Amino acid sequence: MFDRRLSRAALFSTALFALALAGGILAVRQDPTFGQELLAGFRDQVAGQVLSDHAVVLFLKIFLNNLVACLALFLGGATFGLVPLLVLASNGLVIGGIIEVVRGEKGTGFILAAILPHGVLEIPAFLISAGLGFLLAEALARELVRGEGDTADEAFGYGRLFLQYVLPFVTAAAAVEAFITPHIIQLIS
Repeated sequence: MFDRRLSRAALFSTALFALALAGGILAVRQDPTFGQELLAGFRDQVAGQVLSDHAVVLFLKIFLNNLVACLALFLGGATFGLVPLLVLASNGLVIGGIIEVVRGEKGTGFILAAILPHGVLEIPAFLISAGLGFLLAEALARELVRGEGDTADEAFGYGRLFLQYVLPFVTAAAAVEAFITPHIIQLIS
């Protein structure tokens, strides 16, 4: 499905995200007020604005938000990988912190029901996008430092992979998150 370089880059993205996620969990265990602040920010800035929307509007908002995030991860590779690195690390930290707070309040089953249905599609989309961003950074560095390759040509190929793999994942994840996940959460609440 993917070439070896994209697999390696996606694995690096996964490891970075997992470390940041663990860091968020540990930070909340050390300072529970940090987790409460993260959760309050999430409720104010994200949940409060989207959860009252009709499912179709919610789908569109989630889809566009995730598509923009994935594009930022991919195209941010042109910053020599700084943007994907920062986005993965900061999101992992915040998500890990929120997961730890909610796990403490509602349990692991609630976390799994709230994340797994759409997360099995959404998280790989983010990690593949970041992997593509790191490959773009690598191509840019190779061309600028060694004078090898053609970054624009490679970016075009990575863009095709983005459209082929990331776009369908983001679309399906948004549909599941808007139309299915809320019902699963209601069932277990």
